[in-house]
Formats: sequence, structure tokens, C-alpha cells
Amino acid sequence: MGLFDKLAGWLGLKKKEVHVLCLGLDNSGKTTIINKLKPSNAQTQDIVPTIGFSIEKFKTSSLSFTVFDMSGQGKYRDLWEHYYKEGQAIIFVIDSSDKLRMVVAKEELETLLNHPDIKHRRLPILFFANKMDLRDAVSSVKVSQLLSLENIKDKPWHICASDALKGEGLQEGVDWLQGTSYVIIL
Repeated sequence: MGLFDKLAGWLGLKKKEVHVLCLGLDNSGKTTIINKLKPSNAQTQDIVPTIGFSIEKFKTSSLSFTVFDMSGQGKYRDLWEHYYKEGQAIIFVIDSSDKLRMVVAKEELETLLNHPDIKHRRLPILFFANKMDLRDAVSSVKVSQLLSLENIKDKPWHICASDALKGEGLQEGVDWLQGTSYVIIL
């Protein structure tokens, strides 16, 4: 059966499934981003903060994504590591208008990258510098500098400026993740 699955994948008959961890501090826009990635008839009108985690699924042309939306509240961040082994890609969402908490986001990112279940794996990481519509938002280049993303040498990564409420920047990120994840899981 494994050979048929591979053949079907090569021929585009079967979508590859990728498990994606969606992480970031609370109120960064993780759930709103995931909601916007779903088909319009499946989107929720009222977004509430995630307590614990939720699981969402969506599909692109060649991949089927299962996204684990993890709560970013301080008391729940320790739970993230229980899902690291399952993850094949990471979406890390940053509130680009919250300069005060950028240091906390950087610390959480460093903890994530140094975890034994992540450190030696070549997981693609998509960063969304979210809330670009807000007056205090800094550019994705500045977010990249504040988080020292240039120091990530052993994992493919990409940062996109985004406005989750309008859906701006999300497709660019998903396209990058789709291309990178497809290469990595093959």
C-alpha cells in the first residue's frame, strides 16, 4: 500500500498531509489567521481567544494541512512542547504593533528553537508579522531584526507582513509554506 500511496502522491491524486503548529503570544492573531485560511463557508464570524488548543484543517492545491492552534497565554505555553514531535512545519505569529511584548515573543521563539524535539529537525517556519493595519505596527523587516531571525541558519524560514482581519499577506505565506513543506515531506 505504501508504494500506491507514493505513486498517487507523485501523480497528484492524493494530497500529502502536513501537521502545522501555529504558535505565538496571546492576542497575536493566530486564530484569526487560521480562520481566514479556511474556505469562506467554513469561517467563523466571532473569533474568541483559544484556551488550550484547537485543531483546524484546510487544503491547498497539493497539501492538506492539519493546524494545531495553540493558546499563547503564558500559563498554556508549556503545553506547546507536547506537540513538537508531531509538527512538520511551524507558523509563528507576531503582533507587529506590540513592541513591548516583542521581547517575550523572541524568548518564546528561542525556547522553541532550542527544544530537543525541534532543534535538530529541518522544520520550515513561517512568520506572520501580523496586525500591519495598526498605526503602531513595525515593518516585517523590523520584526525580523527584533526577533533576530537572521540567526536561524538550520531551518528554512520566511516572514510575511499580514493583516489577518482582511486576509492580507496570508496567501503569500501559505504559498511559501506549501512549496517548502512539499519539498521537505517528500
